[in-house]
Amino acid sequence: MPDAARMKETVQAAIDSVSEDLRALSLDIHSHPELNYEEEHAHRILTEYLEQQGFEVERGAYGMATAFSARSGSGSPTIALLSEYDALPGIGHACGHNLIAISGVAAALGLKEALADGEGTVVLLGSPAEEGGGGKIEMIDAGAFEGIDAAMMLHPSPGDGAWMSMNAIQALKVEFFGRNAHAAALPWQGLNALDALVHAYNGIALLRQQMTPDSRVHGVITSGGEKPNIIPDYTAADFYVRAKDDAILDDLKQRVLACFEAAAMATGCRVETEWVGHAYSNLTSNDVMAEAYVDNMGRLGKALPSKQQSLAFGGASTDMGNVSHVVPSIHPTFGIHTREGNHTAGFTGAAATPEAHAETIVASKALAMTAVDLFTEPKLLTLAKDEFEAAHPAS
Repeated sequence: MPDAARMKETVQAAIDSVSEDLRALSLDIHSHPELNYEEEHAHRILTEYLEQQGFEVERGAYGMATAFSARSGSGSPTIALLSEYDALPGIGHACGHNLIAISGVAAALGLKEALADGEGTVVLLGSPAEEGGGGKIEMIDAGAFEGIDAAMMLHPSPGDGAWMSMNAIQALKVEFFGRNAHAAALPWQGLNALDALVHAYNGIALLRQQMTPDSRVHGVITSGGEKPNIIPDYTAADFYVRAKDDAILDDLKQRVLACFEAAAMATGCRVETEWVGHAYSNLTSNDVMAEAYVDNMGRLGKALPSKQQSLAFGGASTDMGNVSHVVPSIHPTFGIHTREGNHTAGFTGAAATPEAHAETIVASKALAMTAVDLFTEPKLLTLAKDEFEAAHPAS
């Protein structure tokens, strides 16, 4: 049986030895923000570095030009780590994906040094387009998680936690089609597409009283008309619909569509709706793995909140949720010394600080040490799989 304590020491030393390399990669990605499926620079520098470190690298993996797979080790089990590296429009790495990118690399490097031949396989998956594109969902469909025993990744935030409350989500594009008219001289000749959109917006506001407390519907008007004296014949909006789980999401989606259809009927306009992209599933963190992560963070001097405390906050979404419905998974958060929430300009700045890097290194060690537990304790992995099967009986 492999010596877990020795392996964890090796993991920590290996990650420390490449900390400066990882810092340079993080800042390079941070200063070159790239949107969904356009992460060419990040893909190139990450795969080049992993190849230099002795990984077996596949570029453009799973049918996506900016996805990759980096493999090391041999034998069972096989543990997947995930890196993200896409940015947000206008505010760059306001979700800290530059740190997520290097956390996966750090943990994979630590495990590469710790695992002897036949003790197990580590696979680092570079997943594009988390911010709305659903790259991991395409990876699932392409078979990336076949033969994977467990998956894990990290996410920066204002605070630490081994569990995350992450909702199911799908995006909706809405268009209303009316008829132009002079808004002052002959308004009765028009069909006001903006009135239709405002009517629907208000209908959704009224719907919120009957939504479950953890459901969310929010949107922006992307086209509202041309001039005040022209009744708009076209308006458009983008909405996100979120719910606690896939079943509640499916029901809420139909109720939201009804708001748009009712607005069209009330105003005489025509409405077109389209569910855009992939539906993200809710995240189901594996308790066995999460508790092991808590223990390993404790060994590194970090006391984490309880599961109940961690799940008291949340509401965002991730395509890692879909992964958690395929294999046992965890998606812990680590604080980066900022009061700014994710998806703000303040968080963008925080994601480039030395303090954020230091916290990334600590969390990456704990994640790799958690993988060591799964590699060295077959009963622990069995318990994680049993929990997963109980939560996903049809998987």
